[in-house]
Formats: sequence, C-alpha cells, structure tokens
Amino acid sequence: MASTADIKNGVVLNIDGQLWSVVEFQHVKPGKGGAFVRTKLKNVLTGKVVDRTFNAGAKVEIESVDRRDFTYLYNDGDSFVFMDVDNYDQLSVGAATVGDAANFLLENQQVQIALNNENPLYVEIPASVVLEITYTEPGLQGDRSSAGTKPATVETGYEIQVPLFVEQGTKVKVDTRTGDYLGRVN
Repeated sequence: MASTADIKNGVVLNIDGQLWSVVEFQHVKPGKGGAFVRTKLKNVLTGKVVDRTFNAGAKVEIESVDRRDFTYLYNDGDSFVFMDVDNYDQLSVGAATVGDAANFLLENQQVQIALNNENPLYVEIPASVVLEITYTEPGLQGDRSSAGTKPATVETGYEIQVPLFVEQGTKVKVDTRTGDYLGRVN
C-alpha cells in the first residue's frame, strides 16, 4: 500500500478491483480543513475518464504496469500474436484488448503492450502509420459534391476518407487516433 503522496502522472491505481491510470493530479491545501489530492483518472481497459478526490495521507493501491516493446506477427482468428523484442516470446492478445488498433496493424510493426501480472491491458501503436491504398474509385475532376474527398480502403481493410487525387496503390500517412488522412508518402 502507498499513500496519496506517491500519486504521479502515469501511475496505475487499483480502485475497487479496476485499474485506473492517473492522467493528472493536484495537491490542494485549503486554508481551512485538511489537505487533499484531486485527480483525473482514466480506466485502463475502457478509457473512461473520471475525477476523484483523495484525502491527504489516504492509502492507495498502486499496481505495477510493465510497458514492453513487441512486434506484431499475425492475426489468429479472435486473437493477435505479438513477439517480445527482448526474449522472442510470443504473446497472444484478444481482439477486445487490441481494440481499434487492429485497423492499423501491419505485420512486423513495432508496438508497446502494457502488461499487469503478465496479462495484456492495452496495445499502444504509433500516432501515425503509413498504409497503402488497395481500393478507391477514380476521382472525377470537377466532382465536388463530397467536399473533395472519397472513401478508400487501405491494406488492413480499414476505410478512410482521402482527397480526390489519391489513387489506388498510393502510400498514405494515417492518424491512428482518429483515422484521418494526413498526406501522401513517397
């Protein structure tokens, strides 16, 4: 057990059996009454963000979360298989844990996986990735009914919106947080 003095950004707390990551914290010492710690916590599994206040000196349970580098190998039905870059052990991670990151995973891509007691909590992928357009309709010059964008399917099977001039076979940079087109890559 630790106290509220040990709370820092990025620390993972175990509250009522759920894991919460500290997004931000503030020690508050009012003129009257006891000091307290105001925190913004993000649920590690669901991503839900809540505000929580702790009295100063209260006991909190800090969990150890190990973030390690892995290489994505392949999709095996309901799970994704990753290889630890340090010891070459393979780790199978369920599709629910991978979440939306699956839309941007390519074979041999480097990712970080957060582990708690060797159980995968979530997969962190780079903020942007380069993907190849596998299918898109040809853009017609002068067609501006769709504000200059058209749907395109990338090599992972995910569909994004791209400008009309982007053609099939073009490599594009995609924001993995929003799925937005960021530009062409040569």
